[in-house]
Amino acid sequence: MIAFMKGLDLCESFFHEIAKPILSTSFPSLRYAAGVIGYGSDVIGLDDEMSTDHMWGPRFNLFLPEEGFEMWKGQIAAAFAVGFPYEYKGFSTHFSQPDWNDNGVRRQELIQHGLIDPLVKYYTLRSYFENYLGYTPGEDVSVAQWLTFTEHRLLGVTSGRVFHDDLDIAAIRKKLSYFPQDVWLWMMAAQWTMIAEEEAFAGRCGYVGDEPGSRLVAARQVQRIMRLCFFLEKRYAPYSKWFGSAFKQLDIASLLLPVLEQVLAASHWQEREQYLGRAYKIMAEKHNSLGITEELESNIRNYFGRPFQVLSAGRFAEAIRKTIQSAELKQLVPEIGSVSQFTDSTTVFDDVKLYGKLKNLYQG
Repeated sequence: MIAFMKGLDLCESFFHEIAKPILSTSFPSLRYAAGVIGYGSDVIGLDDEMSTDHMWGPRFNLFLPEEGFEMWKGQIAAAFAVGFPYEYKGFSTHFSQPDWNDNGVRRQELIQHGLIDPLVKYYTLRSYFENYLGYTPGEDVSVAQWLTFTEHRLLGVTSGRVFHDDLDIAAIRKKLSYFPQDVWLWMMAAQWTMIAEEEAFAGRCGYVGDEPGSRLVAARQVQRIMRLCFFLEKRYAPYSKWFGSAFKQLDIASLLLPVLEQVLAASHWQEREQYLGRAYKIMAEKHNSLGITEELESNIRNYFGRPFQVLSAGRFAEAIRKTIQSAELKQLVPEIGSVSQFTDSTTVFDDVKLYGKLKNLYQG
């Protein structure tokens, strides 16, 4: 049985030991970049044995110059087809044709003779970033673009590894490494607003005997709290499959996760509300530790005289809002948050063509 190894480690050693010598020998004048970024659990370091069943294995993206792109691509693909070994560290370098019944995925397919069709994808820097993110390298990133970029895709293009870089892809990745200060503040204010909107509802639903409704509200609040944690630590959040796994890697997780698990496990609304209150207090104290606003009271209180325990999270949104300098962002009212904040739709996240349409939410 082949011992599992992390995909990034496999791909990096495959590039340096196998692909790079071919490129250096056959195309010594070529300027290019190579690495594994973008899609894939391996890019964000969360791949495991199950991940190896599709779009995983010895692979990389090859970024070529605009001029002569098709020529270089054809010649390099031909060199790889005859120059790659059939296996590398026990993993096939040849991959199946795309399975269009499964979103076009390709799988390792061991062959013993013939030409190799590896999982190498060819791009220019422009074609890659425009197709994956809807961003043209070299251009300024507008507020509307920051708010319509999918966080998971921002995570993908700034994670992974670049193995060789003659084209300065590092500069593009640095530019996209995290939200600008005012965009970050605006998104945090929006996240606190979302928390404030339903603070009292886990209790209110339970009060009228609606335990399922209370559980659903509490689960939404847990998700909103977790997303706020990513903002507080300036980390891009992945989409739902890896959201919880990535959350566990945050500094605050060791303190907060046990409380959130108690929220989700609670069998009665009053217990659920008690643990939500503890979570709110932790979040308030974390906010205060950043020093981005004046220190705000972190104690839990009744909701306008009703017997429901809340933080009054809107206070945090209001305080953050006052620190924003951008006139453009100050005019974006109400604060609906970015696309990644207000929807969980995978269709929206994966259709770059929608990004342009969604910009209208944040313009004029």
